[in-house]
Amino acid sequence: MNEMPQCIGCGTVIQTEDTNALGYAPPSSLEKEMVICQRCFRLKNYNEIQPVSLTDDDFLRILNGLGQQQGLIVKIVDIFDFNGSWLPGLHRFVGNNPVLLVANKADLLPKSVKEKKVINWLKREAKALGLQPIDVKLVSAHKGQGMAEVVEAIEEYRCGKDVYVVGCTNVGKSTFINRIIKQATGEGEIITTSHFPGTTLDMIGIPLDDGASLYDTPGIINHHQMAHHIDSSELKYIMPKKEIKPKVYQQNAGQTLFIGALARFDFIQGERAAFTVHVANDLPIHRTKLDRADSLYAEHKGELLAPPTAAHIDKLPELVRHEFSIKEAKTDVVISGLGWITVQHANVVIAAYAPRGVEVFIRPSLI
Repeated sequence: MNEMPQCIGCGTVIQTEDTNALGYAPPSSLEKEMVICQRCFRLKNYNEIQPVSLTDDDFLRILNGLGQQQGLIVKIVDIFDFNGSWLPGLHRFVGNNPVLLVANKADLLPKSVKEKKVINWLKREAKALGLQPIDVKLVSAHKGQGMAEVVEAIEEYRCGKDVYVVGCTNVGKSTFINRIIKQATGEGEIITTSHFPGTTLDMIGIPLDDGASLYDTPGIINHHQMAHHIDSSELKYIMPKKEIKPKVYQQNAGQTLFIGALARFDFIQGERAAFTVHVANDLPIHRTKLDRADSLYAEHKGELLAPPTAAHIDKLPELVRHEFSIKEAKTDVVISGLGWITVQHANVVIAAYAPRGVEVFIRPSLI
């Protein structure tokens, strides 16, 4: 009996029996050189997602195995959602293996931002989160920017050993790997890419020239990101596609900003101050008075305040309030997976609201 191949798109083992189970492909497809499962085929050609049955424990089991391997770990984060896309505790999983930290989606940052400043910020934040990477690189896998330098760095740091690419869902991991394959072989897109969480299901090994392999590991699901709390049809509104245009609001205390119906930002106390909003360009921002904010939200969510639209507003968990007393100028208030608001002045009290389960916190300003 021949062993069944792995799907070239997501790494799961192909099976031809159960059309509803993972890895199903029609028997005729086994004759092809590159076999792709039905789920990847539909995702690639029709942008349709079929839910997966992998659990968080499955992902952790795969991550846990990394400590037993010897090689270079390439950890990918999304620069636009750095903390939301961080894998907490990765330093415990990787054993003694070196970690190369790659921040993807650099093309989303305003062009005025200096690369060196962002890399220094990344080094500081990584250290504060318990990881001391061997090096930090900034790339746009989508545009190919910075990829040649990363390929060189991988070659240098892997010392002839295997490479394991890790990251949470939606950081652009598969796009990154496809870029590396293209650079090495001239082949086009091999691994399935999409803006849906959890596309890669099992480790996919790509042979390197010297007998070692580059492995794409499944995207870990970080449940505190906004993407896991809204309907998948509305992900397109919150995921920026091009360079972000920051919006500056001069506010007096007692004013509120709504970002669609997804988040709310209250300026409670302090002198007149500037707040810079960094979210996807198409997200509408609505300004109102703090004393009118509750009634405005109750009456207009899903309509004037959208996304989510009326069809999906009922799925959105209730907004939870997080209050911060900000002592330092240039502090970011981050809403995981949606973006951040930079508080430009010191000594203000603000409150940020996000759906229950979405993380909200402050950090030194990235931009």
